[in-house]
Amino acid sequence: MDDILKDTVNLILEKLGAEIDDITVERAVFGLFFSGVKISTGHGGLCFTPVKEMPEAVCCPSSAMVMPLSGKLSGVPVKQYLDDIFCDNVLRRTLGIAALNALSNLIWENKESEYEPEMGIDAFDEIDVTKYEKTVVVGALIPMLKKLIANGNDFTILEQDPRTLKDREMKFYAPSEDAYKYVPDADLLVITGVTILNGTLSGLLEMAKPGAEIIVTGPTASMLPEVFFKHGVTMTGGIVVTKADELLDVISEAGSGYHFFGQSAERAIIKK
Repeated sequence: MDDILKDTVNLILEKLGAEIDDITVERAVFGLFFSGVKISTGHGGLCFTPVKEMPEAVCCPSSAMVMPLSGKLSGVPVKQYLDDIFCDNVLRRTLGIAALNALSNLIWENKESEYEPEMGIDAFDEIDVTKYEKTVVVGALIPMLKKLIANGNDFTILEQDPRTLKDREMKFYAPSEDAYKYVPDADLLVITGVTILNGTLSGLLEMAKPGAEIIVTGPTASMLPEVFFKHGVTMTGGIVVTKADELLDVISEAGSGYHFFGQSAERAIIKK
């Protein structure tokens, strides 16, 4: 698992100290697009739901082992969820990261981090694509791709599943395993937060050239940014949950950002 996650978990544990021993998970929800938790302090956190990572989930008999703890996810110490971040089960990792993001929300509210989210700002809106000669986008980040195409930028899309790309985007596509050919030349590197979940973020950051502008964005990246910044990231973009129960209700019904932004959650950025 990615060292950035390990170090961020350790940072969370350090900042909360003994307080974390009294925190439990009240609710846990797997949605079609997002998964989330509410912890006993009232704070919520989200993570991308990695549907494509679950080939077993094609029918009930084979998918039963994907989440063996279903029905037993509430009232569990949050530290157990943090431990799950480092297990082999992708769904348990997903809820673990959501719990990490909920704890980050608690820390920000308590003013215990040197960085605080700037609320109501979309990371893509903060990027001036005209400033960069060569851009690499890791993941099918559609708003970013539209912006780059409209501006006529020279860029490359590194994506594991090219089926997520439209015809006009395919001419910019390169397979994710070819990252070593493109990332070292990027002046602007925009990375999906899913790389946190699948453990590839640290490797990408190690390839980046010094001085590159590096943005990591997505619901999975909604956590304390200190460790990211130490590894060269210049901005993170995520989602801050403002009304946990309301948000979990929405995502449990296959809701997406269109259904909850401005109501139970807000886009947010953190700059180094």
